Amino acid sequence: MPIVLQQYSSLATSSPCSSEEELVLAADESRPASDEPTPVRSWRSLAAFWLLGLCNNYAYVIMLSAAHDILDGGFHAMRVVDDTGRDCNPTSTGAILLADILPALVAKAVSPAVNVNTHVRVLVTVLLSALSFVLVAASVDSVMAYTGVVCASLSSGIGEVTFLAYTAHFHSDVVSTWSSGTGFSGVLGSFSYAALISVGLSPRTTLFVMLTCPAVMVFTYVVLLRHPPSHAVCCRPAPQPDARPPPAPLRTREKLALLRQLPVFMVPLGLVYTAEYFINQGLVELIWFRDIWLSHSEQYRWLQVIYQIGVFVSRSSVNLFHIRRIWVLTVLQCVNATFFFYEAYFLFVPSFWLVALLVLWEGLLGGAAYVNTFYAVYHQFLSREREFILGTVSLADSMGVAVAGAVSLPVHNALCRLPGPRQ
Repeated sequence: MPIVLQQYSSLATSSPCSSEEELVLAADESRPASDEPTPVRSWRSLAAFWLLGLCNNYAYVIMLSAAHDILDGGFHAMRVVDDTGRDCNPTSTGAILLADILPALVAKAVSPAVNVNTHVRVLVTVLLSALSFVLVAASVDSVMAYTGVVCASLSSGIGEVTFLAYTAHFHSDVVSTWSSGTGFSGVLGSFSYAALISVGLSPRTTLFVMLTCPAVMVFTYVVLLRHPPSHAVCCRPAPQPDARPPPAPLRTREKLALLRQLPVFMVPLGLVYTAEYFINQGLVELIWFRDIWLSHSEQYRWLQVIYQIGVFVSRSSVNLFHIRRIWVLTVLQCVNATFFFYEAYFLFVPSFWLVALLVLWEGLLGGAAYVNTFYAVYHQFLSREREFILGTVSLADSMGVAVAGAVSLPVHNALCRLPGPRQ
C-alpha cells in the first residue's frame, strides 16, 4: 500500500484587526499547482477544529451507544425477551441507526444548494444537539425518544457539511484535526456513556450530564477559532486597496462538471461505511457471550468503545502517512462484514476478546477511509472548488450508513428467529 510522508511548515503572522488565518503567499508542495495563496497554519485553528469535530459527532455517537438501552426499555418501555435461545431486542439497533442517519443525509444533500450564513448553520447545529439530549433523556414513549435521535442526526449532518466546507478557508492541516476530533468523539462518547452507566447513573441522568457538549461547541466556535476576515464573528475589517478579490462562486455548469469527478472518492468511502455500520448496528448486537463478567448490554457498549478507539487512532494518522488507494480499505471492510455475518449466524468465535480485536480492526479501517478521502479531496481541488466538493463528498458516508441501517432490519429479524448455538 503506497504511503506518502507529508511535511508541513509553520507560518506565523498577526495584526490587531486581522485573523491568524489571513491568506499569505507561501510555498506548499501539497496544494495544486497554481498561484493561489496558502492559509496560515495556526495552533488555534487546529485545536478549534479538533474540538468542533469532537462536539459535532458527540450526540450522534451517544445515540448509537444508547441504542440498546433505547430499544430494550432503558428509557421508556419494557423489554421483550424471546425464547429462541438468542438474546434479541424486538427491533434491531439498525432502527436507531436509520433515525440517526437519514435526517443527516437529507441535511447534507440540501445544504450545498442552500446559501445560508455559516454562523447561522452553526447556531442551528448547537440548538439541535442540545435538544436531542433533552428529548431522549426526558422521553416517555418511543416517539419522543426517536424525535431526539432525529435531532441528533440533523445536528451532526448540518454540522459536518458546514465545518468540512469551512475548512476550505484554513490551512489543510485542519482537515486532519477535524477528522481526529470526530474520531475522539466516538471514543469519548461511547466510553463516557458506558462508564457513567457502569458507576450507577441512569441512562436519563447520563444524557442530561452530556448537555455540556453543546456549550463547549459554542465556546470553541465563538472564542477559540480565529475566523478568516470574510467570516468574522464580531467585526469585519476594512478591505485593503491591494487585497486579492475573493474567488468567484462556482457556477452551476462548474458544479456539474465537478460532480463527474467525485465517484472515485464517494463510492469507495460509501461502501466502507455500508460494511462498517452493517457490522456495528446489524450484527454486533447479536454477538454476545454467556457467563462472562459483562451482561449483553454491557458487551454491546464496550464493543462500541473499542470500535471508536480504532476510528480515533486511524483518523489521527493522516499527518504521519497518507493512504491513496481507498478501495483496498473497502475490500478489507467487506471481508470484515462477511466474517461478522457468519459469526452472528453460527456464534462460533470462542472468546469475547477475539471479537473485540476484530471490532478494533474494523474501526481502524473505517477511520482511515474517512480521513484519507477528505485529505485527498482537499489537495486535489482548487480552493474555490473545495467548499462545494468537501460538503458534497460528505454525502458518501451518510448514504453508506443509511444503506447499512436498511439492510440491518431484515437481517436482524431473520437471525433472531434462529436457535442460539452457543451455550
